[in-house]
Amino acid sequence: MKSLPLRAHAAVILSKLLSQEGSLATLSSKTGDLINPQESALLQEICFGTCRWYFQLNAILRQLITKPLKEKDADLHCLLLIGIYQLHYLRVPDYAVVNETVAATQALGKQWAKGLVNAVLRNFLRDDETLLQRANASQESRYAHPLWLIKRIRAAWPEHWEAVLAANNQHPPMTLRVNCSRISRADYLRDLEHVAVAAHAGSLAASSIYLEKPCPVDSLPGFREGLVSVQDEASQLIPQLLALEPGLSILDACAAPGGKTCHILESVRSQARVLAIDNDARRLERLHQNLARLQLSAEVIVADAGVMQYWWDGEPFDRILLDAPCSATGIIRRHPDIKLLRRETDLEKLRQIQTQLLNSLWTCLKPGGLLLYSTCSVLPEENSDIVDTFLAHQPDAQHEGIQADWGVECARGRQLLPNPDGNDGFYFAILRKC
Repeated sequence: MKSLPLRAHAAVILSKLLSQEGSLATLSSKTGDLINPQESALLQEICFGTCRWYFQLNAILRQLITKPLKEKDADLHCLLLIGIYQLHYLRVPDYAVVNETVAATQALGKQWAKGLVNAVLRNFLRDDETLLQRANASQESRYAHPLWLIKRIRAAWPEHWEAVLAANNQHPPMTLRVNCSRISRADYLRDLEHVAVAAHAGSLAASSIYLEKPCPVDSLPGFREGLVSVQDEASQLIPQLLALEPGLSILDACAAPGGKTCHILESVRSQARVLAIDNDARRLERLHQNLARLQLSAEVIVADAGVMQYWWDGEPFDRILLDAPCSATGIIRRHPDIKLLRRETDLEKLRQIQTQLLNSLWTCLKPGGLLLYSTCSVLPEENSDIVDTFLAHQPDAQHEGIQADWGVECARGRQLLPNPDGNDGFYFAILRKC
């Protein structure tokens, strides 16, 4: 990716995203030294924000252009969305947004469009409220989600669907996991207070802390020494749900990038045999980095967890964590590009993967052992429906209810819905082998 001005660079990233050439994370990582470090935060805000409000912005743009742009001008289409996003949602002076966005047309090799971009943005400024009101006549624009997903979430959560969609459109909090094997949460909160970082304890997991404002990890006391990690509070519930204790053999399937693996090791103070598996070697590098920073040790294998002949030695496990691949509809606020990348047709493919993994890994569990099935989805098709089907075909499987005062109790398992000021959306179900 060649060096470009910030807004042109953002337009290229988003046009590649819309053509399914990668996610925001993968495409943004390729910018490298092409963006001034002082501009990287603004680049991220523009890309993430435009994805977050894409369906609304697109409905506004359709009112401002007489005919759709050609497919070869997808980058210009994205540039216009970026301009509207900045004018409506960011505290950047209007004149600066218009001037910089118009100038980006030349960097994209589309100087002919300078007049078009200038006219569209100025027309938006003249009539922004009316344009927004008209756009929001459609549900896609009003809730800033694809219509298929709105319908799915509404059907699954008739009493909560609007709150779920609203939470998905918020900026996520920065949540920490304290390494309680080395420091107490109370002591770490005091350490944060000493460096003037405002924070408060979470309410679900004993290791969780919420920062009032995000900050670079290097400014966190003891981060490099392994006293704390960044992890959503919902994920921090996993060790207690697994009923961990020293001396167990534990499998973490689909383990990368390793936050849950490391928390498991912290919880048993490394007095357990932990095997972490993932089929993505690149993401497993992050797991190795996390283990090294936290001074922890686990066996790590690059493999498909569902194809056991390539990794399993035949020795069964006391505990298995299956954090299954899913639609990620519970973490949209952290990854708003999910709205654009995910398709309704993906759900059946994911269900097949989830079912195959659950059936395969069950053979690796000891009698009396526990398997924790989890996803970061809010859709029952990937959660309680999967567990129901599994139980109907596994006579030696027993569902264990989760006694808790958090989340929504399902027929099978428990669902956390995204909380604007707290946890991500997550599903958990505990299965015991008879």
